Amino acid sequence: MSLFATKPIARILRESEGGLHQLKRTLGPVNLVALGIGAIIGAGLFALTPKAAHDNAGPAVVFSFMIAAVGCAFAGMCYSEFATMIPIAGSAYTYAYATMGELLAWIIGWDLVLEYAVGAATVSVSWSKYLVRLLGTFGLSFPAALTKSPFEGGVVNLPAIFIICAISIILIVGIQESARFNGWIVALKVAIVLLVIGLGFGYVKHANYVPFIPPNTGERGAFGWSGVMRAAGVIFFAYIGFDAVSTAAQETKKPQRDMPIGIIGSLAVCTLLYVGFSYVLTGIVNYKNMTDTAIYEALHNIGYDWLGTGVVIGILAGYTSVILVMLLGQSRVFYSMSRDGLLPKLFSDIHPRFRTPWRCNLAFMVFVSLFSGLVPLSSLGDMTSIGTLLAFVLVCGGVMIMRRTHPNLPRPYRTPLVPLVPILGIVVCFAMMASLDYLTWVRLVVWLAIGLTVYFTYSRHHSHLVTDPESAHETIKS
Repeated sequence: MSLFATKPIARILRESEGGLHQLKRTLGPVNLVALGIGAIIGAGLFALTPKAAHDNAGPAVVFSFMIAAVGCAFAGMCYSEFATMIPIAGSAYTYAYATMGELLAWIIGWDLVLEYAVGAATVSVSWSKYLVRLLGTFGLSFPAALTKSPFEGGVVNLPAIFIICAISIILIVGIQESARFNGWIVALKVAIVLLVIGLGFGYVKHANYVPFIPPNTGERGAFGWSGVMRAAGVIFFAYIGFDAVSTAAQETKKPQRDMPIGIIGSLAVCTLLYVGFSYVLTGIVNYKNMTDTAIYEALHNIGYDWLGTGVVIGILAGYTSVILVMLLGQSRVFYSMSRDGLLPKLFSDIHPRFRTPWRCNLAFMVFVSLFSGLVPLSSLGDMTSIGTLLAFVLVCGGVMIMRRTHPNLPRPYRTPLVPLVPILGIVVCFAMMASLDYLTWVRLVVWLAIGLTVYFTYSRHHSHLVTDPESAHETIKS
């Protein structure tokens, strides 16, 4: 079998409806927008904004958010076209399988582990830190040795393990329950972000915006326009997750109508919040003085220290919903890969009562919780970003391929101005990839090498295109 053998859409759709138990279609457009917001607003808003402003872009971090949003918008339109054509749980993996062949599909599926599983582990460590801070405001303490990995002088990061296990159990119980839980969390954190923007806007000092784009220091990525682009690549971590909406396509009541609303709608809402927040924050606190606690400095400067506790609660809520959507997306991608034979069957076993891929959720509960509790994750944010950007590049390319190979297939949502929009998506996303440092690229290559080893030793030999070759040659009816 060719490494680039594609899987016909007719077969993908037919197999998605086969089997004893199916995923439950219960989600509507509001649920999908909330899932997108839940995944996007979290780590990046409060942690990456001050870092990117201080190290790379200054007040022009506002432009960095806009550039990252533009790249996401181009990719989001391409995702929407695929999600309405192929409303299956696999997201970018499934789209690549239908357009570019099994090898690239495997690469993108393995690559998504960086976005979802590793991203969830990274966020859980931050969740742990803010939980300890919140407990401290009420005079409660938590043993330091139980909040750090052994590599950081501790024993285990117990709060990080707890939140991964708790969210995994919620996901096993059911998608509707998970969406409802996420909706309440999203409402809380959006309310707190709007409160910070509204209260802080009147205290902005315009002197802090001069110069708006600080001159480059002579080093690539340190201010100037190269710094704005470097910041865009760094804060892109703040945007990852909107594509996770597409992994819920198989659990959406009307995916042809609702998927574009969920993907593009959540991206638009979050971009407005990001731009507003970064503008206010850099206006209250000078970028040169920014630290990881810039939000608290800003609240202190305007006399709203009391809101600090609310911000911590908002951050915890933000991290919680990010972890939920990341683990949801990861389990659905591996569910699809398993149904194609590229991974063992346990990843696609559906619970007869809850109708969720429960064994897959359990497997990732163990893997991600141990990873977050025992491994230092401080340098994985950029690695997560580059993995996501690579997925976006391939999805944009896939839309152009599908328009050529299957021009007459029904497309409930059509990406506008093809091939211009996909090409712009590729250019912007690759520019952000190129702005990341050398070590991030090395880590990506090593991760993909591990994935290719798994593919050639197991997946290639168990693929349904090999074990069931007769139906692999079906044609698609336009």
